[in-house]
Amino acid sequence: MTQSLLQLTAVPDLVEQVYSRLLDAISEGTLPAGARLTQEDLAQRLAVSRQPVLQALRLLKKDGFVEDAPGRGVRVTQLDVGWIAQVYQVRGSLDALAVRLAAERGAQLEESVMREGRHAEHARDVQAMIRADLAFHRAIYQASGNPLIAQSIDLHWHHLKRVMGAVLQSTQQRQSVWDEHETIAQAIAAGDADLAVRLVQDHAQKASAQLTARLSEQIQHLKTGAQA
Repeated sequence: MTQSLLQLTAVPDLVEQVYSRLLDAISEGTLPAGARLTQEDLAQRLAVSRQPVLQALRLLKKDGFVEDAPGRGVRVTQLDVGWIAQVYQVRGSLDALAVRLAAERGAQLEESVMREGRHAEHARDVQAMIRADLAFHRAIYQASGNPLIAQSIDLHWHHLKRVMGAVLQSTQQRQSVWDEHETIAQAIAAGDADLAVRLVQDHAQKASAQLTARLSEQIQHLKTGAQA
């Protein structure tokens, strides 16, 4: 009985590893929108059997990262402006809750988070900027003292990483982003929950407006090029 249970728990672990590896590749753009994925190819590239790949692809399909492709296999879903705007609405609400709770505790965010963010901004390193942005918001979620916030928003961040990566490759991040982060951190440390909420909601709205506008331009450019 014990041996049987150990064997059963090994399968989900492998499925989770495959899912995580593919999700990271999609989020970072290594597997771009429209890329066709087959069980055989992925199993070979990841050095696993087809079964965990099949299960991982089913989870990715459920979460909106892949869709059925014409013929055989699946493909990475295209970025959708309306969907991204909705993701930002959810993120804005959860961020507002997080900063309120963190401010009520007078939490102090680690200075290293701000320092690494400024460094990434000055270096114009797209992946570093995305990682730093995520680290800042995760620091707030942790400071809130409510672990359900990070758990609830984690999947949404993978969608946001996709659009951030796609947009920032051709358009630089707003110059004011880390100034905004700093004022949010200061409001939290000062215990001013209402100010922190206003600042983080404004921050989310600006980010949503910029990224969805740039994404719309890219999609229109691709359509125009395809018709030419």
